[in-house]
Amino acid sequence: MKTGLFSYPTPFTPPTTEENELLVLRLFRSRRVGATTFHRIIMEHGSATAALAALPEIARAAGVPDYSPCNEATALAEMKAGRKAGARLLVFGGPDYPQALLDLPDAPPVLWALGDTSLLQRPALAFVGARSASSLGRRMAAGLAQEAGEAGYVIVSGLARGIDAEAHQAALPTGTIGVQGGGIDVIYPKENAGLHDTLSRQGLRLSENPPGMQPQARHFPQRNRIISGLARATIVIEAAAKSGSLLTARNALDQGREVMAVPGHPMDGRVGGCNLLIRDGATLIRDFADIAEALGPAPPQPSHTPPLPQSAVPDDLAQALLELLGPSPVLEDHVIRDLQTDAATFAQLLTDLELEGMVLRHPGSRISLA
Repeated sequence: MKTGLFSYPTPFTPPTTEENELLVLRLFRSRRVGATTFHRIIMEHGSATAALAALPEIARAAGVPDYSPCNEATALAEMKAGRKAGARLLVFGGPDYPQALLDLPDAPPVLWALGDTSLLQRPALAFVGARSASSLGRRMAAGLAQEAGEAGYVIVSGLARGIDAEAHQAALPTGTIGVQGGGIDVIYPKENAGLHDTLSRQGLRLSENPPGMQPQARHFPQRNRIISGLARATIVIEAAAKSGSLLTARNALDQGREVMAVPGHPMDGRVGGCNLLIRDGATLIRDFADIAEALGPAPPQPSHTPPLPQSAVPDDLAQALLELLGPSPVLEDHVIRDLQTDAATFAQLLTDLELEGMVLRHPGSRISLA
C-alpha cells in the first residue's frame, strides 16, 4: 500500500459517523495527546479505537503510570455543548474538513465550526497585524481585504481588535473565517461580540478547543498555525519586531505558504516586524495588485449578505486617538470616522493633546504623533 505523511500502515477509514467522531475526540482530548502525537499514534495503530487502547501502555513506557484516556462521558459532554452552541464538529479526513490543512503534520484533529463551512473550500488569504493599529493600518487592512474578497478570496484572521477586526468586517460581504483562541462559544475580546455574532451568521468561526474554554496565552500560537495553514498567503500589516503576527508569518513559511508584508515608516514601532519580513524576503505589498501579481487571481465567488456596521472603539477616546496615529500624517476626517465621534468632541480632544505636545497638526487638515 502506498504510504505518505497521512497514509497509515493499516487501513484507516476517515471518521464519518458519530461513533467515529466520538473516538477521535476522545483520543485528541486525552492527556498529553497534542495534534502531532495524535497523527503519530494513528499512523502507528491504524485507527482511533486501536490508538485509545494502546495509550495506557504508551504512557507507561514514557514513565506515566496509571494513565487513562479521555472517557466517553467527557467527550459526549463536549459534543453536546458544541451542538448547543450551534456548531458542527469537523474531524480530520471527514466531510467538510478543510483540504488546506491536510498536509500539515500538526493539522488539528478536530475543529468546531459555526457558520458557513463551504467557505473552507475556497482559496483564502490570512490577514494578521497589530491590535493597536493606526488609522492608516486599519484603512490598509480594510481596503486590501475588500479587494481580495471581491477577487474571490476568503479572508482568514483571528477575531482580535485592530487589523483582524478591520479585515473581517471588510470581507463580510464576500466571505471571512475567524479562528478563535478559546472555545467556539467564548467571545474574546468582549468588544468584538457583535463581530463574532455576525461571523456566525454571515461567515464562519472555527475553534480547535472545547466549548467553554477561556483563551489563554498558550492557545494563540496553536490558533495562529490554523490561520496561516488555511491560507495561500499570510499578509502582515503593522506588526512589531516581536509580536504574534511574526510568529504566524513564520508558521506560514514552515507550512510552505507565501508571506507578504505592508511596509511602514522606520520610526513607527508598530511596523518594525513588517520591515524585517520584507528585508528577509517577504513580498512587499502596496496594494492588492501586488498580491494578485504574486498569487494570480482567485475565481470570483458569490457575495454574502452585507454586514451590519460594527464599532471597535475603546472607552478611552484620547488613548484610542493616540493608538490610531503614527509618524505619518493622516486626514483628520479619517480619524474622526475611525473613532466614530462627532467633530466638536474631536476638535476639543485634538486641542488638548496638541497642547500636551502629543499630537502635531500638518497642512491639509492632517495630524500625526508628535
